[in-house]
This record gives sequence, structure tokens and C-alpha cells, in this order.
Amino acid sequence: MFGQRLRLARKKAGLSMRELASRTSPPVSAQAISKYEAGKMMPSSRVLVGLGQELEVSLDFLMSGQVEALEAVEFRKHSRTSAKDRARAEVLVTEQLESYLAIEHILDLEPAPDPFQGLRSLVVQSLDQVESLADGLREHWDLGLDPIPSMTGLLESKGIRVIEADLPERFHGLACTVKLAGGEPDTEAVVVSSETPFEFRRFTLAHELGHRVIRGTVGSEINVERAMQRFAAAFLVPAEHLLGQAGSNRYGITYGELVRLKHFYGISASAMLLRLRDVGVVSAAAVERAFRSYARAWRKDEPDPIDEGQGWAAFEKPQRFESLVWRGLGEQLFAPVRAARLLKRPLSDIEQEIRGPYAA
Repeated sequence: MFGQRLRLARKKAGLSMRELASRTSPPVSAQAISKYEAGKMMPSSRVLVGLGQELEVSLDFLMSGQVEALEAVEFRKHSRTSAKDRARAEVLVTEQLESYLAIEHILDLEPAPDPFQGLRSLVVQSLDQVESLADGLREHWDLGLDPIPSMTGLLESKGIRVIEADLPERFHGLACTVKLAGGEPDTEAVVVSSETPFEFRRFTLAHELGHRVIRGTVGSEINVERAMQRFAAAFLVPAEHLLGQAGSNRYGITYGELVRLKHFYGISASAMLLRLRDVGVVSAAAVERAFRSYARAWRKDEPDPIDEGQGWAAFEKPQRFESLVWRGLGEQLFAPVRAARLLKRPLSDIEQEIRGPYAA
């Protein structure tokens, strides 16, 4: 386990074994680094501290052993992301998952049941099949057709760990199966970048949810990315509900109505336009005209953005991890200093919230 963590942290730093060896204090050889990563040797405590400092990772990350591996990792990312970016993202996610699992272990929580229960599809071969899977999951979770108030809250209520992380610039989010040590059952995690605008955050969460349901595609009609995009749109904006809101076979749609719909469903204006096309509200030709004219700049500059704390955005923050930490603190299962470390907040803030505003 230590060797895997060391290799991942070294890739995050973009260093070769020789480069890491030359920078570590106290000195260590490249051959020793190789043996550490291969699990053939463990460093002394001084070398361990030096490796953590040079690689800018915690000793908890290097030595913790709850997360054995992140499997079936699916990133929503820019095409120019590097291996270093990917490694950095995996380090951040692993660190936060270790903290999440630690607090669950302290509270002795039972593992959540599989939220999909046989609804996963190994492959899809058409967009109609993708739509059916999205509708089927909404039905299985008894969501009805109305807009989802909080994608984050929904996923957390289904036992899926949602983590908001300071991911590298080109990443919007990722989804993965978390393989746990000690024979514990695998679990699910979805991660979204803290820098992602609200409209794209909700869509990213639905997109990554799609990766938990659909594993791949066959045939020439769609690829995996297109399938995920369609799943996210169908899950957030059910066709039947949108047709009831906007009608069908229309000649066009005004800017004001489009903005109302994007705020109503909590997705971007571009995604809303494409969804209107997909369900037959407006024609493909009308959408093409829009993207050649007034909607041309929308992929870079979101029109009438949904601000933090406005509308659905007020509910789109992970809550479960923090609430578990406060629960453990209230039950005196650990000290305030550990809560501060888990929540990454100053100890003085934690102590103030323990005392309350009226404490002497």
C-alpha cells in the first residue's frame, strides 16, 4: 500500500525516481525509492517525513491503508490534461476518501446498500437506451419528473460519497469505484471540482452518475462521452417534463424563455438548448443557427449565470461528511483538534462552534 501511494505522489509531483531521490532530505538513493515503490523495503521515519515534505502529501496519505485503489476511474476533463494532473487529482481524492472512511469507521456506520441494484448496464448501443436508463434510475429512486433540488444531496442520500475537491484546473470531476482493504465491500464516490460553476457542477454530478450506471458503448451511433452527456441531460431534464413546460415542434425559442428554463432545471444555457433539440421542442437546424449566432459565446461565457447561493445553488454543496464529523465530536469520540484536521479548518473556529456564540 505504501509503495502505491508513494508512486502516485511522485507522479503528482512530476518527478522521476532519481529526481525525487536527489531532492529528499535526508538523502536517499533512486534504488531505495524503487524498492519502496515495489514494496520490497520501508523507509525510516526520518526518510518518510522527508518524502512527505518533498512530495507535499501528508503522512496519513502515505501510510493510511483503507483505500486500496480507485478503480474504473472516469474523469470529466479537458483533452489537454496530463498524467501529472490525473495523478494530482487521484491523490486529492484518495486523501479525502481516507478521511471520509475514517469518520464512518469511528461512528461504526453500516455500509450503504447498492443504490443501483441491477440497473447497471455494461454497454449501450443507442441514445434511446441511454434515455431509458436515466428514466429507469429516476423511477427506481422514486424521483418523479420534477427538477432535482440538489444532485449532491440526492447522491449522498443514496450512500454515494460526494467530494468537492480543489482539482487541477482542467478537471470538472470524476467518478470511481473505491476498492477497500481488508475485504470490505467496494463503494462508490463522485468528485466535483470546487471551481466548477454551478450549472456545470450539477451536470458534472449527473454525468459522473452516468459512469456508475453505464460502463461502455458498442456500435457506431454513440461513444462513451456522448452517452454520458445524454444520460446527464435526461436525468436532470426528463423529456416528458420538458415537453410539458415548453411544448413540442416549435419554430424557435426566445432568449428569455431559455434563461427561465435553464434556471428552472439548473443546467447551462448550452445544455438546455441541446436538450430542447433532443426531445423535439425545437429543430436541430434552429439549434445550429443559435450556436452560429447569439449562442456562439456561451461555451465560454455563461449567460445569466446562477450565482452561488441563488436558487438550486444554495443546496448544491456536500453536507454529509461535515455532519458526520460534528456528530462524532458531539459524541466525544475524538478531540476538537482531530475535527479541525478532518474539516481543514482552524482549531479556534471549531472550538468557537462547540462553545456557541453566548459562551463566556
